[in-house]
Amino acid sequence: MIIYRAKDYQDMSRKAANIISAQIIMKPNCVLGLATGSSPVGTYRQLIEWYNKGDLDFSHVTSINLDEYKGLSPENDQSYRYFMNTNLFNHVNIDKAHTFVPNGLEVNSEKACTDYNHIIATSGGIDLQLLGLGHNGHIGFNEPGAAFERETHCVDLTESTIEANKRFFASEEEVPRQAYTMGIKNIMQAKKILVIVSGADKAQILEKVLHGPITPEVPASILQLHNDVTIVADEAALSCLTELA
Repeated sequence: MIIYRAKDYQDMSRKAANIISAQIIMKPNCVLGLATGSSPVGTYRQLIEWYNKGDLDFSHVTSINLDEYKGLSPENDQSYRYFMNTNLFNHVNIDKAHTFVPNGLEVNSEKACTDYNHIIATSGGIDLQLLGLGHNGHIGFNEPGAAFERETHCVDLTESTIEANKRFFASEEEVPRQAYTMGIKNIMQAKKILVIVSGADKAQILEKVLHGPITPEVPASILQLHNDVTIVADEAALSCLTELA
């Protein structure tokens, strides 16, 4: 495991974008596993900047996203497809036919998950998986207690997640109660994993992820067993680590 210390969020984003850029340059037809949320926004912004300068070509890249809310259409501004379009895909020359997000409108959960596992498998596997880190150690929508051996599955969102998402919707009734997410097994099968972490509020959980026991109660702790993990974290997020191993 490699840990890079960044000064702040902007520096973290630039360092993470460097790693993703190197992957694209080394393998122009690479498969990128992508994430949503506030953590990767700066990274995507940096990638767009370098694309606009002519330094990057996304035309042969395939992307596979971690998750999507069940019940939301791609046009819904709270869907993760919409997030990816507005934060990255609309601004680079990636072929959107080669960008994959779970089908939130598929009501048959088993079919949605089987279809997504098939997409991952037929893509040849993920070359680089980008991850953020939840306050409780979750990755994707794999919350504490999630089985490590699971592949893509439908999850019931926790009350705390529903409560946190309420502010993005007109009413609480509109907040999705379920989501489709890659499982821990899918994530661990990626050839390389890149985790970005920012802020003092993530410091304690990052220490547990890196140096605590490997347990489903801290889902990201399983990353200790992967043979190619890079952590890019700012000084605030690394504040609980006494040494960088």
